[in-house]
Amino acid sequence: MTNFQQILEMGQQVQARLSQLQGELAQKTVSTSSGGGMVTATADGRGRIRAIKIDPSVVQAGDVEMLEDLVLAAVSEAQTRAQELYDNEMRRVSGGLSLPFPFPGV
Repeated sequence: MTNFQQILEMGQQVQARLSQLQGELAQKTVSTSSGGGMVTATADGRGRIRAIKIDPSVVQAGDVEMLEDLVLAAVSEAQTRAQELYDNEMRRVSGGLSLPFPFPGV
């Protein structure tokens, strides 16, 4: 019975560490840009977009379609980098084990 109790305790420790990691990831950010820096998107470590910055010259050009493409590209890349950050942190916490912890942004 001791082994079962140890497994439960280990599970509780992992769960506590995962909760702590979620809080830490919420504080970390990744930023990406598109169009040579015309649009910048910042996401937290959980993949939530926290900021979008647009160079005024893009708006003055009046090309809404280009602006939409640049925003989409920057946001997509920010979310990809947030996923990578999350995956790296999960690998670190799990000791390299492949555990089924879905990305919270999904």
